[in-house]
Amino acid sequence: METPLGKDQPLWSPSEKDRREANISQYMHWLTQERGLRFENREELWGWSVEHLEDFWASIWSYFHIQASQPYTQVLSERKMPGADWFAGAKLNYAEHAFRHATSDRPAMIFQSERQGLTEISWQQLKRNVGAVAHALRAMGVQTGDRVVAYLPDIPEAITAFLACASIGAIWSSCSPDFGTSSVIDRFKQIEPTVLFAIDGYQYNGKTFDRKEVVKELRRELPTLQKVVLVPYLHADASAADIPNGLLWSEVVREEAELVFEQVPFSHPLWVLYSSGTTGLPKPIVQGHGGILLEHLKALTLDVDLKPGDRFFWFTTTGWMMWNFLVGGLLAGAVILLYDGSPGYPNIETLWRFAQESKMTFFGTSASYISSCMKAGIEPGQTYDLSRLRGLGSTGSPLPPEGFHWIYEHVKEDLWVASVSGGTDVCSAFITGSILLPVRAGELQCRSLGANVQSFDEEGHPLIDEVGELVVTHPLPSMPLYFWNDPDQQRYRESYFAQYPGVWRHGDWIRITPEGSAVIYGRSDSTINRMGIRMGSSEIYRIVEGLPEIMDSLIVGVELPHGNYYLPLFVVLREGVQLDETLKAKIKQALRSNISPHHVPDEILVIQEVPRTLSGKKLEVPVKKLLMGIPAEKAVSVDALSNPQSIDYFLEVARRVDALKQGSAGEAK
Repeated sequence: METPLGKDQPLWSPSEKDRREANISQYMHWLTQERGLRFENREELWGWSVEHLEDFWASIWSYFHIQASQPYTQVLSERKMPGADWFAGAKLNYAEHAFRHATSDRPAMIFQSERQGLTEISWQQLKRNVGAVAHALRAMGVQTGDRVVAYLPDIPEAITAFLACASIGAIWSSCSPDFGTSSVIDRFKQIEPTVLFAIDGYQYNGKTFDRKEVVKELRRELPTLQKVVLVPYLHADASAADIPNGLLWSEVVREEAELVFEQVPFSHPLWVLYSSGTTGLPKPIVQGHGGILLEHLKALTLDVDLKPGDRFFWFTTTGWMMWNFLVGGLLAGAVILLYDGSPGYPNIETLWRFAQESKMTFFGTSASYISSCMKAGIEPGQTYDLSRLRGLGSTGSPLPPEGFHWIYEHVKEDLWVASVSGGTDVCSAFITGSILLPVRAGELQCRSLGANVQSFDEEGHPLIDEVGELVVTHPLPSMPLYFWNDPDQQRYRESYFAQYPGVWRHGDWIRITPEGSAVIYGRSDSTINRMGIRMGSSEIYRIVEGLPEIMDSLIVGVELPHGNYYLPLFVVLREGVQLDETLKAKIKQALRSNISPHHVPDEILVIQEVPRTLSGKKLEVPVKKLLMGIPAEKAVSVDALSNPQSIDYFLEVARRVDALKQGSAGEAK
């Protein structure tokens, strides 16, 4: 059994040098000198940041020397959600702050893909191209508030186009080219874009994917488009001649122009992000210039501890909020590292090789990637020079204790590991890491500064050391300004404030320890609730996937008539392994011993792969909805899946569950 949280020995603790040189230590020293505030530790600092919310965010504004053409008149008019009005009166520009660290001493970005070797992009080159693209957008008639969208992978052109868009006050939105056509249309059509940036095709896992026909279809289905800018990526000689009002990237960057930053209100929209889109029409989440600027400066500088010259990487696509977070590394003066391609091609060591070649200092990834490395039995620390690597971040799903241990045993002993949890909804983390704190297996180190994160029971009472709903009781500057086309804020309120009026409910199960660290137990709406005993799915995955025979798994609980409950476990087996009665008994005994007898599955079924979203999350809730009898077209958006073929099997299972509902258990099994 796992040692009780907070009682086990840390896997890593900061040295005196780490503490002394930490950005957050410099900030605390500044608070003492400038504000007369003294804090003994980070937990005290967090307490002040949420109790004195306005003073905290005012200090962030001052500490980071925010450039504003007009000052703010008030930090926060009222602590209400939704509808908080931050830094009223201020005018600024996100992109202007991204160029404050421009220097000839180091590149702005380093890029690599399956087809292209390590390539540096200088600050001079970036600024020149951003200025050219901004000038071209203005020439196309793009004005402040217009929407500019991108169908691009994680390449330098995407960063360039975004910064140009932000510089003129236009609103950015992007999708990765592995999104299905209808999924892209579902997103972009809602916001009526004026200009589309798109690629001709890309390579993934050694295979090429032509996207010219998709681009043409997007042009037809998005009637508000006035121009399409084609970025030749798969073919250097790609032409835009057959795309109505199409032109090439080379034409857009041809004319050099001065980069001018339009001054916009603090709450002027910066970009539109989308919910995962696994059910229904994706929610278009609008976030502002100022809110994102302050949040990312705070998170990346004080939490991720990025310093000018650090080489910051997060493996992501342009369809996941972590791409937007990665771009924020420029605000902190870091060199941002971009990789386009499969993390498993030509083998699972690709990203570790990239870490060595790029001299990476912070490696951002997902729990599922760490799990894949564990299963593959690789030894990155022995194979590659990771001497410059000092931090590793994990998000997307909870990193199990075994993942922490693997990192310290097989990657690097002297490494700060930060498992973090947040969301697209705020484009940041609610629960984060801190280089001031020890690292314990399975725990997230601390709550984000300024984020009053609590664990609530069903009645809205705060819990300590008990699993409850993750809530935020006070507003954050990066919370959505609104959802696009939601004038009365009905969708916005239903999404976050329906259960606890005036309090943000995020939809995760969380346990906050007495020390202030936390454990995330998965999505609360996919929780296994059998006989009144609730269990986060991640706890079950930890046990099941810890067995050597199991590569991956998915579990859902389905309520049946008359208070009955159906709990199937789906497993992906290691090659050569058969699901015989011995293995079934082993799985059930492991769950009975380590979780509870109530959470032993009714059935164990073999699948070829777990259905996942494009950002790698397991499709628990949509699969549950399928098994509950909700029609497939309403339960899951196939275009939002990385492996859409995986869903077919669950349609058959849904028919068997329907037989269970009719009382024909024998037929169902």
